[in-house]
Amino acid sequence: MNILILEDEELAARQTVQFLQQAGLAAEAPPVLRSVEKALAWLQTHPMPDLLFSDIELLDGNVFSLYERFQVNCPIIFTTAYDQYLLPAFRGNGIAYLLKPFSYEQFREALDKYQFLRGSFAGAAAAPAPGLSAEVLHELHQALRQNSQPQYKQRFSVRMRNGLYVLQVDDVAYMQADEGVTFAVDAAGTRYPLSGTLTELERQLDPARFGRLNRSELVNIAFVERVEPYFNNRLAVRLRGKPDLTLTTSAAQTPEFRRWLEG
Repeated sequence: MNILILEDEELAARQTVQFLQQAGLAAEAPPVLRSVEKALAWLQTHPMPDLLFSDIELLDGNVFSLYERFQVNCPIIFTTAYDQYLLPAFRGNGIAYLLKPFSYEQFREALDKYQFLRGSFAGAAAAPAPGLSAEVLHELHQALRQNSQPQYKQRFSVRMRNGLYVLQVDDVAYMQADEGVTFAVDAAGTRYPLSGTLTELERQLDPARFGRLNRSELVNIAFVERVEPYFNNRLAVRLRGKPDLTLTTSAAQTPEFRRWLEG
């Protein structure tokens, strides 16, 4: 089968691939795309997949903006962390939907539903290909707009020598881009390499908790002890328990950082 996965969380993407391989549907790992723009570019240059697994919130925005810009004429199984308030919208339009975290049994049920529908469509030569109509998109947009709250990242999966390390966002003191790699730094000063640019990761974090210092650094307000005037209209930021460390704002970012400090 030709399968495409739209998912910005590494652990969730890996689980979906594992479940597909367990079901015997992916001898090779299918492509995993983490943003709306990358998904749009892929769909414009590749044949339509047989089946699409789609998260709702990707790195650069809501996935429904993709389906409004590009007509996807294949079945979609949504894999989402949104609560059951969305269930009527999916059921009413015959769309399979998995609420994270989901088990292999739940995953298998969604696949069985796809196989059943696939057989139904194959039996009708003139049947239109299943897809997302404008009415479906409108209904899902309304459900999200009326009931959803921003979903911010709670943890990072970090690839280390001995496997994957789970780093809680609460434990990140600041984030720093260094020579093309973005690092999360905890209170002990341990640096954890992350996937994605600093700007991409910033979109996934609660803006009330993480503030931009300059082009290459974000800081967690929970670790800020005091802020002092610095040279050239900049600010020096001191962190709790780190007397030898000084983070500084850029002159351009200082006004916005002051507003962020005020909450």
